[in-house]
Amino acid sequence: MIRIQWPALLRFGLVELHLAPDVFWQLTPAELMVMAGQAPGGAGMSRAGLDALIAKFPDLESKDTSNGGS
Repeated sequence: MIRIQWPALLRFGLVELHLAPDVFWQLTPAELMVMAGQAPGGAGMSRAGLDALIAKFPDLESKDTSNGGS
């Protein structure tokens, strides 16, 4: 289990980032990691990956009901 270093996190958020306490406590751990520059790195999605998602989850056409449904 990873122990959270609250004093260091508080100092970072309140002193270095100049966040108000209520804003600090509303952050998710992921948001705080991004602000600290500690977000996991990695390549973004490739065009092939996007094409695969589009093929798997195509946009569905909706019926136009703006003209009374006809």
